Amino acid sequence: MQDKPEVRAALKTVPFLRGYEGPIERLGGLTNLVFRVGDYCLRIPGKGTEEYINRASEKIAAVEAARAGVSPEVLHFDDRSGVMVMRFLPAVQTMTPETFRSVEGAPGRAGMAFRKLHTSGAVFPFRFELFAMIDGYLSVLSIKDVALPGGYHDVVREAESVRTALETHPAPLTACHCDPLCENFLDTGERMWIVDWEYSGMNDPMWDLGDLSVEAGFDATQDEEMILAYFGGKPSALELGRIIIYKAMCDLLWTLWGLIQLANGNPADDFRAYADIRFTRCKALMETPDFARHVEAVRQGR
Repeated sequence: MQDKPEVRAALKTVPFLRGYEGPIERLGGLTNLVFRVGDYCLRIPGKGTEEYINRASEKIAAVEAARAGVSPEVLHFDDRSGVMVMRFLPAVQTMTPETFRSVEGAPGRAGMAFRKLHTSGAVFPFRFELFAMIDGYLSVLSIKDVALPGGYHDVVREAESVRTALETHPAPLTACHCDPLCENFLDTGERMWIVDWEYSGMNDPMWDLGDLSVEAGFDATQDEEMILAYFGGKPSALELGRIIIYKAMCDLLWTLWGLIQLANGNPADDFRAYADIRFTRCKALMETPDFARHVEAVRQGR
């Protein structure tokens, strides 16, 4: 692994790692290359990510998240290349959908980590605007040779009722992770750390809860554990409605992200299947009677 040219090149840009000759271990990541380098974690951005990631904003968010106590310390960050080095956390378990559903207390610890972030007072430079991001991703895809799932634009039009409801009673924005892939959570068994702040921004905090529920495949019991830990009690109909809305909307957005990975030749996953599964799941949720009820609760603001 030490002989991989991209690793060698990245190490040369980090002053305190230029002479490193020890073991290098590949860690997880769908778009980026992530490695353990001794007591450090080295992140090398993936191909094409410069099209939709603002590295200067990510740097600020990663530092602020560490200051809030939910993410490891950032030791090096190159705004231009996106190469980042963080303190490696020993004795943690990188979460997956399976471990999130099987490790006792994991959904609750994630809920508490979100609460800690959302109430930290941290300010991120980017504003995560769902429908603007959908438009932006569609613009990126318009010049790439990849097909949208059939009926995608129809569902975007149907989501106008969601946009109207959210805009009628806008939520106070807080610092949010915005991309709670399970592998972005590191569990000690007592607390949950969160990493990877590429998509982070000021957002409705209910996005993080709804998106994690989708990524981890939570059932009703696990949803309840996460939500009760977050709120310290039952949420209002408005709060729950926003969580459910974002379950569908995150799939609508990340469908396009998956197609961008497909167009960029990312070999980490079958991104055609990834996009199709997300889009199908989004449509299925939006077609349920309960979804319309949750949208109405948000529209009424109670």
